[in-house]
Amino acid sequence: MFKSILTAAFLALALLAPKADAQTVEQADAIENTIRGQIDAIQADDWEQAFTFASPTIQGIFRSPYNFSEMVKRGYPMVWRPKDVRTGTLIETPRGLLQTMIFVDQQGRLYIADYLMQEIDGQWRINGVQIRPAASGEA
Repeated sequence: MFKSILTAAFLALALLAPKADAQTVEQADAIENTIRGQIDAIQADDWEQAFTFASPTIQGIFRSPYNFSEMVKRGYPMVWRPKDVRTGTLIETPRGLLQTMIFVDQQGRLYIADYLMQEIDGQWRINGVQIRPAASGEA
């Protein structure tokens, strides 16, 4: 009897749980691929390629792959030379989709990077990143 009640409870929870639709899964995959593509290019010092993942707004601010590279090297060493990178959550905000990434720097410190994404002509681009040290228990 207990087993059948437990089975019924699990079935009810499964039916009530939100389901990710194919578009959402595709979006999440495409967004992660964009971010990982830029991270891979940055780690390879391929600044021309890394710059292509930025939105037109970000490209306009930095104007060249060289300027972009200097900003990353000076301000974001945990992105340029991370020890580890993990994917966090993707959330919808009033400003757009925000993908969290978790970086571990060479000294083992954790950082949370929130990537604001923008879809342009069916392609996801990075429209800004905010990085902060992870709080205790975060990540």
